[in-house]
Amino acid sequence: MNNNFLIPANSKKSMLLFGLFNRVDAWIFGLGVATTLLLLLILPVEQLIPAIIAIAPGLVCGFLVLPIPNYHNVRTVIKSAYIFFTTRQKFIWKGWCFIDEENKK
Repeated sequence: MNNNFLIPANSKKSMLLFGLFNRVDAWIFGLGVATTLLLLLILPVEQLIPAIIAIAPGLVCGFLVLPIPNYHNVRTVIKSAYIFFTTRQKFIWKGWCFIDEENKK
Protein backbone atom coordinates (compact mmCIF):
# COMPACT_ATOMS: atom_id res chain seq x y z
CA MET A 1 0.00 0.00 0.00
CA ASN A 2 3.05 2.34 0.17
CA ASN A 3 1.69 4.01 3.35
CA ASN A 4 -1.25 5.53 1.46
CA PHE A 5 -4.44 5.66 3.49
CA LEU A 6 -7.92 5.89 2.09
CA ILE A 7 -10.39 7.48 4.50
CA PRO A 8 -13.97 6.36 3.89
CA ALA A 9 -16.52 9.10 3.22
CA ASN A 10 -18.70 8.04 6.14
CA SER A 11 -15.97 7.90 8.82
CA LYS A 12 -17.64 10.66 10.86
CA LYS A 13 -20.94 8.74 11.02
CA SER A 14 -19.46 6.35 13.57
CA MET A 15 -19.25 9.25 16.03
CA LEU A 16 -23.03 9.87 15.81
CA LEU A 17 -25.83 8.10 17.64
CA PHE A 18 -27.47 5.67 15.18
CA GLY A 19 -25.18 7.19 12.53
CA LEU A 20 -27.52 10.19 12.36
CA PHE A 21 -27.77 12.21 15.60
CA ASN A 22 -25.29 13.96 17.83
CA ARG A 23 -26.33 14.31 21.48
CA VAL A 24 -28.10 17.67 21.08
CA ASP A 25 -30.03 16.43 18.03
CA ALA A 26 -31.09 13.27 19.86
CA TRP A 27 -32.36 15.35 22.79
CA ILE A 28 -34.27 17.71 20.49
CA PHE A 29 -35.87 14.85 18.57
CA GLY A 30 -36.64 12.87 21.73
CA LEU A 31 -38.28 15.83 23.46
CA GLY A 32 -40.31 16.61 20.35
CA VAL A 33 -41.58 13.03 20.07
CA ALA A 34 -42.29 12.86 23.82
CA THR A 35 -44.22 16.12 23.67
CA THR A 36 -46.20 14.84 20.68
CA LEU A 37 -47.08 11.61 22.48
CA LEU A 38 -48.16 13.54 25.57
CA LEU A 39 -50.32 15.90 23.50
CA LEU A 40 -51.87 12.97 21.64
CA LEU A 41 -53.00 11.58 24.99
CA ILE A 42 -54.30 14.92 26.30
CA LEU A 43 -55.96 16.59 23.27
CA PRO A 44 -59.04 15.31 21.44
CA VAL A 45 -57.47 14.23 18.16
CA GLU A 46 -60.79 13.48 16.45
CA GLN A 47 -60.90 17.13 15.38
CA LEU A 48 -58.45 18.58 12.85
CA ILE A 49 -57.02 21.58 14.73
CA PRO A 50 -56.16 19.73 17.97
CA ALA A 51 -54.64 16.88 15.92
CA ILE A 52 -52.39 19.32 14.05
CA ILE A 53 -51.38 20.97 17.34
CA ALA A 54 -50.63 17.54 18.82
CA ILE A 55 -48.32 16.37 16.03
CA ALA A 56 -46.63 19.75 15.43
CA PRO A 57 -43.80 19.36 18.02
CA GLY A 58 -42.72 16.02 16.54
CA LEU A 59 -42.84 17.36 12.99
CA VAL A 60 -40.91 20.54 13.81
CA CYS A 61 -38.22 18.66 15.76
CA GLY A 62 -38.00 16.02 13.03
CA PHE A 63 -37.53 18.79 10.45
CA LEU A 64 -34.75 20.38 12.53
CA VAL A 65 -32.71 17.17 12.70
CA LEU A 66 -33.38 16.16 9.07
CA PRO A 67 -30.01 15.45 7.41
CA ILE A 68 -29.16 17.50 4.32
CA PRO A 69 -26.15 17.45 1.97
CA ASN A 70 -23.08 19.60 2.78
CA TYR A 71 -24.35 20.26 6.32
CA HIS A 72 -25.13 17.97 9.23
CA ASN A 73 -28.82 18.87 9.38
CA VAL A 74 -31.31 21.72 8.99
CA ARG A 75 -30.51 23.03 12.48
CA THR A 76 -26.87 23.67 11.48
CA VAL A 77 -28.00 25.49 8.32
CA ILE A 78 -30.28 27.76 10.38
CA LYS A 79 -27.46 28.36 12.89
CA SER A 80 -24.95 29.18 10.11
CA ALA A 81 -27.40 31.57 8.41
CA TYR A 82 -28.16 33.29 11.73
CA ILE A 83 -24.46 33.78 12.49
CA PHE A 84 -23.82 35.06 8.96
CA PHE A 85 -26.63 37.62 9.04
CA THR A 86 -26.13 38.81 12.63
CA THR A 87 -22.35 39.21 12.77
CA ARG A 88 -20.35 41.90 11.10
CA GLN A 89 -18.57 40.61 8.02
CA LYS A 90 -15.10 41.97 7.31
CA PHE A 91 -13.85 41.74 3.76
CA ILE A 92 -10.42 43.17 3.00
CA TRP A 93 -10.09 44.21 -0.61
CA LYS A 94 -6.52 44.56 -1.79
CA GLY A 95 -7.21 45.61 -5.34
CA TRP A 96 -5.88 44.20 -8.58
CA CYS A 97 -2.42 45.76 -8.51
CA PHE A 98 -1.62 45.28 -4.86
CA ILE A 99 1.60 43.34 -4.28
CA ASP A 100 1.40 41.31 -1.11
CA GLU A 101 4.73 41.51 0.68
CA GLU A 102 4.22 38.17 2.43
CA ASN A 103 3.73 36.35 -0.87
CA LYS A 104 6.71 38.13 -2.45
CA LYS A 105 9.23 36.74 0.06
